[in-house]
Amino acid sequence: MPDRPNFVIFYTDDQGYGDLSCMGSSDLATPHLDSLAASGALLRSWYSNSPVCSPSRASVLTGRYPGHAGVRSILGGHRQATGLPPSTPTLASLLRPHGYRTGMFGKWHLGVAEEYQPHNHGFDEWKGFLAGCIDYYSHIFYWGMNSGGMAQVHDLWDNGREIYNNGRYFTEMVGEWTVDYVDRMAEGDAPFLLYVPFNAPHYPMHAPESYMRRFDHLPWERQVMAAMLAAVDDSVGAVVGALEAHGLRDNTCIFFQSDNGPSRETRNWLNDSREPYYGGTVGPLKGHKFSLYEGGIRVPALMSFPGVIPPRQTIDEMGAAMDVVPTMLRAAGIDASGYSFDGRDLTAMLTEGATTPHEAIYWEQGEQTAVRRGDMKLVHKGQLVEGAPPDDEVHLADVVEDIGERRNLAHEEPEVAAELLEAAQAWRADLEAHWEMRFAGNGPATAHRA
Repeated sequence: MPDRPNFVIFYTDDQGYGDLSCMGSSDLATPHLDSLAASGALLRSWYSNSPVCSPSRASVLTGRYPGHAGVRSILGGHRQATGLPPSTPTLASLLRPHGYRTGMFGKWHLGVAEEYQPHNHGFDEWKGFLAGCIDYYSHIFYWGMNSGGMAQVHDLWDNGREIYNNGRYFTEMVGEWTVDYVDRMAEGDAPFLLYVPFNAPHYPMHAPESYMRRFDHLPWERQVMAAMLAAVDDSVGAVVGALEAHGLRDNTCIFFQSDNGPSRETRNWLNDSREPYYGGTVGPLKGHKFSLYEGGIRVPALMSFPGVIPPRQTIDEMGAAMDVVPTMLRAAGIDASGYSFDGRDLTAMLTEGATTPHEAIYWEQGEQTAVRRGDMKLVHKGQLVEGAPPDDEVHLADVVEDIGERRNLAHEEPEVAAELLEAAQAWRADLEAHWEMRFAGNGPATAHRA
Protein backbone atom coordinates (compact mmCIF):
# COMPACT_ATOMS: atom_id res chain seq x y z
CA MET A 1 0.00 0.00 0.00
CA PRO A 2 1.44 3.42 -0.91
CA ASP A 3 2.28 5.74 1.97
CA ARG A 4 0.55 8.66 0.33
CA PRO A 5 -3.24 8.49 0.19
CA ASN A 6 -5.33 7.74 -2.85
CA PHE A 7 -8.11 10.15 -3.81
CA VAL A 8 -11.50 9.45 -5.35
CA ILE A 9 -13.86 12.25 -6.43
CA PHE A 10 -17.41 11.20 -7.29
CA TYR A 11 -19.32 13.97 -9.08
CA THR A 12 -22.99 13.77 -10.04
CA ASP A 13 -24.87 16.05 -12.42
CA ASP A 14 -28.01 18.08 -11.57
CA GLN A 15 -28.59 16.19 -8.31
CA GLY A 16 -30.52 18.37 -5.89
CA TYR A 17 -29.91 19.04 -2.21
CA GLY A 18 -32.88 16.80 -1.38
CA ASP A 19 -31.90 13.95 -3.72
CA LEU A 20 -29.94 11.78 -1.29
CA SER A 21 -31.30 9.49 1.41
CA CYS A 22 -28.91 10.74 4.09
CA MET A 23 -30.00 14.31 3.27
CA GLY A 24 -33.58 13.46 4.17
CA SER A 25 -35.09 11.98 1.03
CA SER A 26 -37.68 9.33 1.86
CA ASP A 27 -38.37 8.08 -1.68
CA LEU A 28 -34.80 7.48 -2.93
CA ALA A 29 -32.44 4.66 -2.00
CA THR A 30 -28.73 5.55 -1.87
CA PRO A 31 -27.29 3.11 0.69
CA HIS A 32 -23.70 3.20 -0.55
CA LEU A 33 -23.46 6.99 -0.50
CA ASP A 34 -25.24 6.99 2.86
CA SER A 35 -22.63 4.55 4.17
CA LEU A 36 -19.81 6.79 2.97
CA ALA A 37 -21.41 9.73 4.76
CA ALA A 38 -21.69 7.68 7.97
CA SER A 39 -18.01 6.72 7.72
CA GLY A 40 -16.94 10.36 7.56
CA ALA A 41 -18.54 13.79 7.28
CA LEU A 42 -21.89 14.75 5.77
CA LEU A 43 -21.43 18.34 4.57
CA ARG A 44 -24.76 20.13 4.89
CA SER A 45 -23.56 23.64 4.00
CA TRP A 46 -21.56 22.70 0.94
CA TYR A 47 -21.60 24.78 -2.22
CA SER A 48 -20.82 24.36 -5.85
CA ASN A 49 -18.92 27.37 -7.16
CA SER A 50 -21.41 27.71 -9.99
CA PRO A 51 -25.05 26.79 -10.61
CA VAL A 52 -24.15 25.24 -14.00
CA CYS A 53 -22.03 22.39 -15.33
CA SER A 54 -18.71 23.50 -16.80
CA PRO A 55 -17.76 26.28 -14.35
CA SER A 56 -18.57 23.98 -11.42
CA ARG A 57 -16.22 21.32 -12.79
CA ALA A 58 -13.49 23.87 -13.40
CA SER A 59 -13.57 24.84 -9.73
CA VAL A 60 -13.47 21.35 -8.24
CA LEU A 61 -10.46 20.46 -10.41
CA THR A 62 -8.50 23.73 -10.05
CA GLY A 63 -9.29 25.09 -6.59
CA ARG A 64 -10.28 28.44 -8.10
CA TYR A 65 -13.40 30.43 -8.76
CA PRO A 66 -14.62 29.65 -12.29
CA GLY A 67 -13.64 33.09 -13.57
CA HIS A 68 -10.12 32.65 -12.20
CA ALA A 69 -9.86 29.15 -13.71
CA GLY A 70 -10.91 30.30 -17.17
CA VAL A 71 -14.44 28.87 -17.51
CA ARG A 72 -17.52 30.99 -16.76
CA SER A 73 -20.14 29.50 -19.08
CA ILE A 74 -21.56 26.18 -20.17
CA LEU A 75 -19.19 24.95 -22.86
CA GLY A 76 -19.95 23.88 -26.40
CA GLY A 77 -20.45 20.34 -27.68
CA HIS A 78 -19.03 20.58 -31.22
CA ARG A 79 -15.74 18.93 -32.04
CA GLN A 80 -13.72 22.18 -31.95
CA ALA A 81 -15.22 23.57 -28.73
CA THR A 82 -12.66 25.20 -26.46
CA GLY A 83 -12.57 24.90 -22.68
CA LEU A 84 -10.43 24.96 -19.55
CA PRO A 85 -7.13 26.60 -20.52
CA PRO A 86 -4.30 24.04 -20.45
CA SER A 87 -2.23 26.62 -18.56
CA THR A 88 -4.56 26.35 -15.55
CA PRO A 89 -3.21 23.76 -13.07
CA THR A 90 -5.56 20.96 -12.01
CA LEU A 91 -5.44 18.53 -9.12
CA ALA A 92 -4.31 15.87 -11.60
CA SER A 93 -1.49 17.96 -13.05
CA LEU A 94 -0.33 18.90 -9.54
CA LEU A 95 -0.33 15.30 -8.27
CA ARG A 96 1.36 13.65 -11.26
CA PRO A 97 4.86 15.09 -10.66
CA HIS A 98 4.70 13.52 -7.20
CA GLY A 99 4.24 10.01 -8.51
CA TYR A 100 0.45 9.85 -8.67
CA ARG A 101 -1.41 7.96 -11.37
CA THR A 102 -4.46 9.89 -12.53
CA GLY A 103 -7.67 8.59 -14.10
CA MET A 104 -10.90 10.23 -15.27
CA PHE A 105 -14.00 8.20 -16.14
CA GLY A 106 -17.28 9.88 -17.07
CA LYS A 107 -18.35 13.34 -18.22
CA TRP A 108 -15.62 15.89 -18.95
CA HIS A 109 -17.43 19.04 -20.25
CA LEU A 110 -14.32 21.19 -20.05
CA GLY A 111 -13.55 21.34 -23.76
CA VAL A 112 -13.89 19.03 -26.76
CA ALA A 113 -11.01 20.08 -29.02
CA GLU A 114 -7.89 17.95 -28.51
CA GLU A 115 -5.98 20.71 -26.74
CA TYR A 116 -8.58 20.79 -23.96
CA GLN A 117 -9.11 17.06 -23.43
CA PRO A 118 -8.31 15.37 -20.10
CA HIS A 119 -4.85 14.13 -21.10
CA ASN A 120 -3.80 17.76 -21.50
CA HIS A 121 -4.97 18.52 -17.97
CA GLY A 122 -2.94 15.94 -16.09
CA PHE A 123 -4.95 12.74 -16.56
CA ASP A 124 -2.84 9.87 -17.83
CA GLU A 125 -5.90 7.71 -18.52
CA TRP A 126 -9.49 8.62 -19.33
CA LYS A 127 -12.71 7.27 -20.80
CA GLY A 128 -16.06 8.96 -21.25
CA PHE A 129 -17.58 11.83 -23.18
CA LEU A 130 -16.43 15.39 -23.70
CA ALA A 131 -19.53 17.58 -24.16
CA GLY A 132 -22.48 18.41 -21.90
CA CYS A 133 -24.64 15.31 -22.08
CA ILE A 134 -25.30 12.21 -24.15
CA ASP A 135 -28.04 9.71 -24.75
CA TYR A 136 -27.30 7.07 -22.10
CA TYR A 137 -27.54 4.19 -24.60
CA SER A 138 -26.41 5.52 -28.00
CA HIS A 139 -23.87 7.96 -26.50
CA ILE A 140 -24.91 10.61 -29.01
CA PHE A 141 -25.38 14.31 -28.28
CA TYR A 142 -28.73 15.30 -29.80
CA TRP A 143 -29.75 18.50 -28.05
CA GLY A 144 -28.39 21.16 -30.40
CA MET A 145 -31.03 20.03 -32.89
CA ASN A 146 -33.83 21.37 -30.68
CA SER A 147 -33.05 24.97 -31.59
CA GLY A 148 -31.78 24.49 -35.12
CA GLY A 149 -28.20 24.19 -33.95
CA MET A 150 -25.57 21.52 -34.48
CA ALA A 151 -26.53 18.07 -35.76
CA GLN A 152 -26.22 14.95 -33.64
CA VAL A 153 -22.67 14.04 -32.63
CA HIS A 154 -21.40 10.74 -31.27
CA ASP A 155 -19.36 11.37 -28.11
CA LEU A 156 -17.67 8.36 -26.48
CA TRP A 157 -13.89 8.18 -26.11
CA ASP A 158 -11.07 6.05 -24.77
CA ASN A 159 -7.94 8.16 -24.24
CA GLY A 160 -8.74 10.34 -27.24
CA ARG A 161 -9.79 7.45 -29.50
CA GLU A 162 -13.47 7.35 -30.44
CA ILE A 163 -15.15 4.10 -29.37
CA TYR A 164 -18.60 2.62 -29.89
CA ASN A 165 -20.59 0.64 -27.36
CA ASN A 166 -24.16 1.16 -28.52
CA GLY A 167 -26.80 -0.14 -26.13
CA ARG A 168 -24.71 -0.09 -22.95
CA TYR A 169 -26.04 2.13 -20.14
CA PHE A 170 -23.47 4.86 -19.58
CA THR A 171 -23.66 4.96 -15.77
CA GLU A 172 -22.91 1.24 -15.58
CA MET A 173 -19.97 1.62 -17.96
CA VAL A 174 -18.50 4.37 -15.77
CA GLY A 175 -18.69 2.06 -12.77
CA GLU A 176 -17.07 -0.81 -14.66
CA TRP A 177 -14.26 1.36 -16.04
CA THR A 178 -13.54 2.73 -12.58
CA VAL A 179 -13.50 -0.69 -10.89
CA ASP A 180 -11.13 -1.94 -13.59
CA TYR A 181 -8.84 1.02 -12.90
CA VAL A 182 -8.79 0.25 -9.17
CA ASP A 183 -8.01 -3.40 -9.91
CA ARG A 184 -5.05 -2.39 -12.07
CA MET A 185 -3.77 0.25 -9.65
CA ALA A 186 -3.81 -2.35 -6.87
CA GLU A 187 -1.16 -4.30 -8.77
CA GLY A 188 1.36 -1.47 -8.36
CA ASP A 189 2.66 0.77 -5.61
CA ALA A 190 1.80 4.21 -6.98
CA PRO A 191 -0.89 6.30 -5.29
CA PHE A 192 -3.71 7.42 -7.55
CA LEU A 193 -6.37 10.05 -8.17
CA LEU A 194 -9.72 8.92 -9.57
CA TYR A 195 -12.10 11.58 -10.87
CA VAL A 196 -15.50 9.99 -11.57
CA PRO A 197 -18.00 12.53 -12.94
CA PHE A 198 -21.27 10.72 -13.67
CA ASN A 199 -23.69 12.14 -16.25
CA ALA A 200 -26.63 11.12 -14.06
CA PRO A 201 -29.12 12.37 -13.17
CA HIS A 202 -28.73 14.98 -15.96
CA TYR A 203 -31.17 14.63 -18.83
CA PRO A 204 -32.00 12.60 -20.90
CA MET A 205 -33.98 10.75 -18.25
CA HIS A 206 -32.92 7.18 -19.04
CA ALA A 207 -32.71 4.22 -16.66
CA PRO A 208 -32.63 0.43 -17.09
CA GLU A 209 -35.90 -1.40 -16.51
CA SER A 210 -34.41 -3.26 -13.54
CA TYR A 211 -33.86 0.04 -11.74
CA MET A 212 -37.22 1.46 -12.77
CA ARG A 213 -38.98 -1.53 -11.22
CA ARG A 214 -37.47 -0.72 -7.82
CA PHE A 215 -39.45 2.52 -7.79
CA ASP A 216 -42.62 1.68 -9.69
CA HIS A 217 -44.69 3.12 -6.84
CA LEU A 218 -43.48 6.65 -7.68
CA PRO A 219 -44.77 9.07 -10.34
CA TRP A 220 -42.75 8.66 -13.55
CA GLU A 221 -40.64 11.80 -13.21
CA ARG A 222 -39.59 10.89 -9.68
CA GLN A 223 -39.35 7.20 -10.55
CA VAL A 224 -36.76 7.76 -13.27
CA MET A 225 -34.80 10.17 -11.06
CA ALA A 226 -34.72 7.55 -8.28
CA ALA A 227 -33.72 4.85 -10.76
CA MET A 228 -30.88 6.90 -12.24
CA LEU A 229 -29.51 7.73 -8.79
CA ALA A 230 -29.80 4.11 -7.69
CA ALA A 231 -27.60 3.16 -10.66
CA VAL A 232 -25.07 5.80 -9.61
CA ASP A 233 -25.18 4.53 -6.03
CA ASP A 234 -24.57 0.94 -7.13
CA SER A 235 -21.56 2.07 -9.18
CA VAL A 236 -20.20 3.96 -6.17
CA GLY A 237 -20.70 0.82 -4.10
CA ALA A 238 -18.82 -1.27 -6.66
CA VAL A 239 -15.85 1.12 -6.62
CA VAL A 240 -15.73 1.22 -2.82
CA GLY A 241 -16.02 -2.57 -2.79
CA ALA A 242 -13.02 -2.83 -5.11
CA LEU A 243 -10.99 -0.55 -2.85
CA GLU A 244 -11.90 -2.71 0.13
CA ALA A 245 -11.14 -5.97 -1.69
CA HIS A 246 -7.62 -4.75 -2.46
CA GLY A 247 -6.98 -3.36 1.02
CA LEU A 248 -6.90 0.21 -0.28
CA ARG A 249 -9.96 1.69 1.40
CA ASP A 250 -8.24 2.76 4.63
CA ASN A 251 -5.71 4.78 2.65
CA THR A 252 -8.22 6.42 0.32
CA CYS A 253 -9.92 9.79 0.75
CA ILE A 254 -13.32 9.80 -0.99
CA PHE A 255 -15.23 12.98 -1.81
CA PHE A 256 -18.69 13.29 -3.33
CA GLN A 257 -20.82 16.21 -4.48
CA SER A 258 -23.30 17.25 -7.18
CA ASP A 259 -22.24 19.87 -9.70
CA ASN A 260 -25.28 22.12 -9.11
CA GLY A 261 -28.95 22.02 -8.21
CA PRO A 262 -31.66 20.08 -10.05
CA SER A 263 -32.77 21.07 -13.52
CA ARG A 264 -36.02 22.69 -14.59
CA GLU A 265 -34.88 22.76 -18.22
CA THR A 266 -37.21 22.02 -21.11
CA ARG A 267 -34.31 20.57 -23.13
CA ASN A 268 -35.03 17.16 -21.60
CA TRP A 269 -37.42 16.51 -24.48
CA LEU A 270 -36.49 15.91 -28.13
CA ASN A 271 -40.04 16.51 -29.39
CA ASP A 272 -39.64 20.30 -29.04
CA SER A 273 -41.73 20.24 -25.85
CA ARG A 274 -41.33 23.28 -23.60
CA GLU A 275 -42.47 21.46 -20.48
CA PRO A 276 -40.00 21.74 -17.57
CA TYR A 277 -38.78 18.58 -15.89
CA TYR A 278 -39.69 18.19 -12.21
CA GLY A 279 -37.98 14.98 -11.10
CA GLY A 280 -35.30 16.50 -8.86
CA THR A 281 -35.84 18.27 -5.57
CA VAL A 282 -34.06 21.03 -3.68
CA GLY A 283 -35.56 19.93 -0.37
CA PRO A 284 -36.16 23.03 1.77
CA LEU A 285 -34.21 25.34 -0.53
CA LYS A 286 -35.24 28.00 -3.05
CA GLY A 287 -34.20 28.07 -6.71
CA HIS A 288 -32.80 25.46 -9.09
CA LYS A 289 -30.01 24.99 -11.61
CA PHE A 290 -28.89 28.39 -13.06
CA SER A 291 -29.99 30.18 -9.85
CA LEU A 292 -27.75 31.74 -7.20
CA TYR A 293 -30.37 31.09 -4.56
CA GLU A 294 -29.45 28.13 -2.37
CA GLY A 295 -31.26 25.58 -4.54
CA GLY A 296 -28.93 26.24 -7.45
CA ILE A 297 -25.61 26.12 -5.60
CA ARG A 298 -26.04 24.32 -2.26
CA VAL A 299 -25.53 20.64 -3.03
CA PRO A 300 -25.32 17.25 -1.32
CA ALA A 301 -21.72 16.47 -0.37
CA LEU A 302 -19.64 14.21 1.85
CA MET A 303 -16.04 13.26 2.53
CA SER A 304 -14.73 10.02 3.99
CA PHE A 305 -11.13 9.25 4.97
CA PRO A 306 -10.77 6.42 7.53
CA GLY A 307 -8.49 7.23 10.43
CA VAL A 308 -8.28 10.89 9.43
CA ILE A 309 -11.84 12.25 9.24
CA PRO A 310 -13.84 11.06 12.27
CA PRO A 311 -16.96 9.08 11.36
CA ARG A 312 -20.63 10.00 11.86
CA GLN A 313 -20.07 13.74 11.57
CA THR A 314 -22.61 16.25 10.34
CA ILE A 315 -20.85 19.50 9.48
CA ASP A 316 -22.82 22.71 8.99
CA GLU A 317 -19.82 24.98 8.41
CA MET A 318 -19.67 26.27 4.85
CA GLY A 319 -17.27 24.88 2.29
CA ALA A 320 -17.12 24.81 -1.50
CA ALA A 321 -15.92 22.73 -4.43
CA MET A 322 -12.83 24.92 -4.80
CA ASP A 323 -11.67 23.69 -1.37
CA VAL A 324 -11.16 20.13 -2.59
CA VAL A 325 -7.81 20.74 -4.31
CA PRO A 326 -5.99 22.47 -1.42
CA THR A 327 -7.46 19.98 1.08
CA MET A 328 -6.32 16.95 -0.92
CA LEU A 329 -2.89 18.43 -1.62
CA ARG A 330 -2.46 18.89 2.12
CA ALA A 331 -3.43 15.25 2.69
CA ALA A 332 -0.84 14.21 0.09
CA GLY A 333 1.84 16.25 1.85
CA ILE A 334 2.40 18.44 -1.20
CA ASP A 335 3.49 22.05 -0.76
CA ALA A 336 1.05 24.13 -2.77
CA SER A 337 2.33 27.53 -1.67
CA GLY A 338 3.51 28.28 -5.20
CA TYR A 339 0.00 28.04 -6.64
CA SER A 340 -2.83 30.54 -6.54
CA PHE A 341 -6.01 29.05 -5.06
CA ASP A 342 -9.30 30.65 -4.05
CA GLY A 343 -10.19 27.51 -2.11
CA ARG A 344 -9.08 26.79 1.43
CA ASP A 345 -7.60 23.76 3.16
CA LEU A 346 -10.48 22.30 5.21
CA THR A 347 -8.43 19.78 7.18
CA ALA A 348 -9.10 21.40 10.57
CA MET A 349 -12.80 21.76 9.82
CA LEU A 350 -13.07 18.11 8.81
CA THR A 351 -10.90 16.59 11.52
CA GLU A 352 -10.96 18.90 14.54
CA GLY A 353 -14.38 20.55 14.49
CA ALA A 354 -12.93 23.92 13.53
CA THR A 355 -15.02 26.65 11.95
CA THR A 356 -14.85 27.34 8.24
CA PRO A 357 -11.70 29.14 7.07
CA HIS A 358 -13.83 31.20 4.66
CA GLU A 359 -14.71 34.75 5.61
CA ALA A 360 -16.94 34.84 2.53
CA ILE A 361 -17.74 32.88 -0.63
CA TYR A 362 -18.86 34.55 -3.88
CA TRP A 363 -20.75 33.45 -6.99
CA GLU A 364 -21.70 34.84 -10.40
CA GLN A 365 -23.98 33.60 -13.16
CA GLY A 366 -25.03 35.87 -15.99
CA GLU A 367 -26.40 39.05 -14.40
CA GLN A 368 -26.63 37.42 -10.97
CA THR A 369 -24.02 37.92 -8.23
CA ALA A 370 -24.10 36.51 -4.70
CA VAL A 371 -22.07 36.40 -1.51
CA ARG A 372 -22.35 34.49 1.73
CA ARG A 373 -20.53 35.89 4.76
CA GLY A 374 -21.17 34.04 8.00
CA ASP A 375 -24.87 33.33 8.31
CA MET A 376 -25.90 36.12 5.93
CA LYS A 377 -26.27 35.70 2.19
CA LEU A 378 -27.04 38.36 -0.40
CA VAL A 379 -28.20 37.67 -3.95
CA HIS A 380 -28.17 40.53 -6.47
CA LYS A 381 -30.60 40.18 -9.40
CA GLY A 382 -31.33 36.60 -8.42
CA GLN A 383 -33.30 34.34 -10.75
CA LEU A 384 -35.24 31.28 -9.63
CA VAL A 385 -34.70 29.45 -12.94
CA GLU A 386 -32.94 30.09 -16.24
CA GLY A 387 -34.49 32.92 -18.23
CA ALA A 388 -36.77 34.15 -15.44
CA PRO A 389 -36.81 37.85 -14.50
CA PRO A 390 -34.99 38.78 -11.28
CA ASP A 391 -36.89 37.58 -8.23
CA ASP A 392 -35.60 40.56 -6.22
CA GLU A 393 -33.09 43.24 -7.12
CA VAL A 394 -31.43 42.66 -3.74
CA HIS A 395 -32.30 39.69 -1.55
CA LEU A 396 -30.75 39.28 1.91
CA ALA A 397 -31.34 36.21 4.05
CA ASP A 398 -30.00 34.53 7.16
CA VAL A 399 -29.45 31.10 5.59
CA VAL A 400 -28.93 29.43 8.97
CA GLU A 401 -32.26 30.56 10.39
CA ASP A 402 -33.98 30.69 6.98
CA ILE A 403 -32.36 28.05 4.79
CA GLY A 404 -35.10 28.51 2.19
CA GLU A 405 -34.41 32.25 1.79
CA ARG A 406 -38.14 32.90 2.19
CA ARG A 407 -37.78 36.20 4.02
CA ASN A 408 -35.99 39.13 2.41
CA LEU A 409 -34.20 41.06 5.15
CA ALA A 410 -32.82 43.78 2.87
CA HIS A 411 -35.18 46.42 4.25
CA GLU A 412 -34.90 45.23 7.86
CA GLU A 413 -31.09 45.12 7.77
CA PRO A 414 -30.18 47.90 5.31
CA GLU A 415 -26.63 48.33 6.58
CA VAL A 416 -25.85 44.63 6.23
CA ALA A 417 -27.45 44.59 2.79
CA ALA A 418 -25.44 47.62 1.66
CA GLU A 419 -22.18 46.18 2.99
CA LEU A 420 -22.66 42.79 1.32
CA LEU A 421 -23.85 44.34 -1.94
CA GLU A 422 -20.74 46.51 -2.04
CA ALA A 423 -18.55 43.46 -1.35
CA ALA A 424 -20.29 41.40 -4.05
CA GLN A 425 -20.01 44.15 -6.64
CA ALA A 426 -16.35 44.77 -5.82
CA TRP A 427 -15.58 41.05 -6.16
CA ARG A 428 -17.45 40.92 -9.46
CA ALA A 429 -15.58 43.95 -10.78
CA ASP A 430 -12.23 42.38 -9.85
CA LEU A 431 -13.25 39.14 -11.53
CA GLU A 432 -14.31 40.94 -14.71
CA ALA A 433 -10.98 42.75 -14.81
CA HIS A 434 -9.09 39.48 -14.29
CA TRP A 435 -11.12 37.82 -17.03
CA GLU A 436 -10.48 40.66 -19.45
CA MET A 437 -6.76 40.55 -18.77
CA ARG A 438 -6.27 36.75 -18.78
CA PHE A 439 -8.96 35.15 -20.91
CA ALA A 440 -10.97 37.62 -23.03
CA GLY A 441 -10.52 36.88 -26.71
CA ASN A 442 -9.24 33.40 -25.92
CA GLY A 443 -12.02 32.30 -23.60
CA PRO A 444 -14.34 29.37 -24.16
CA ALA A 445 -17.37 29.82 -26.38
CA THR A 446 -20.89 28.94 -25.31
CA ALA A 447 -22.26 26.91 -28.19
CA HIS A 448 -25.07 25.15 -26.34
CA ARG A 449 -26.68 24.80 -22.96
CA ALA A 450 -26.54 21.47 -21.20
